[in-house]
Amino acid sequence: MSTLNSPGERKIVTFTLGHQMFGIDMTSLIEIREWEDPTPLPSVPAYIKGVTNLRGTVVPVVGLSERLGWEPSVLHARSCILVVTIAGKQAGFLVDEVADIILINESEIQPAPEVEIGEPSIIAGLVQVAPRTQEGAAAGDASTMVLLLDLDALNLTQHLELAA
Repeated sequence: MSTLNSPGERKIVTFTLGHQMFGIDMTSLIEIREWEDPTPLPSVPAYIKGVTNLRGTVVPVVGLSERLGWEPSVLHARSCILVVTIAGKQAGFLVDEVADIILINESEIQPAPEVEIGEPSIIAGLVQVAPRTQEGAAAGDASTMVLLLDLDALNLTQHLELAA
């Protein structure tokens, strides 16, 4: 299998927060790390969990669930940090679990609904993905709706500079 995407295709990494599936473009992903407690910082928003060291670079760790306005993630054995690049800066997102890396067609992405929430939408689009074939999975399992995050719209860069 080729590592190059065909025109109109892109790879996304999918992950869960609570019972919701999210996705981010693979081009933003630097690495997936096991959860480790970050060093806390004073005077930063509550969703900034602290900082961690990534091969000599100080990287802020963001509780993505809290940044989205949800309850904080409950840490467990599959909790991990997605290290990404946003506007040229690195950040780590605490997620409940990484699900998969999948190839999607641009034509399958539906626009996010326009809702009056007072800030730009952080959802770049929605895409239906078929469940992964696993032993014991029924052939007729329904597809899953994946919310594609717009990392730039999370407006983290100001807080990332404070944390780093």
